Amino acid sequence: MLDVALFVSNATQLKVVLEQGPSSHHYTTLVTLISISLLLQVVIGILLMVIARLNLNEVEKQWRLNQLNNAATALVFITVVINVFITAFGAHKTGFLAARTSRTPL
Repeated sequence: MLDVALFVSNATQLKVVLEQGPSSHHYTTLVTLISISLLLQVVIGILLMVIARLNLNEVEKQWRLNQLNNAATALVFITVVINVFITAFGAHKTGFLAARTSRTPL
């Protein structure tokens, strides 16, 4: 479920960055990082489905499953690092709702 939540979060961030347009800070960087993150999440999902379909009890498939598991783990780590940079560069909403939530209450 966390992977789905991250995927939805990245899709929302990509939408916000695209709505802000090229004039916003770090536009190209954010679009690139978010797109790579989304792509990696799709690849990880496919890889996990392949791993789930293979039978671990068959000795000849254990080496391949181990390699696929290592690849999935590495891709998850890369995705986490990319999302740290996405958060660091930040995609912030602008407009009425952003202005309204940033005001201090009276």
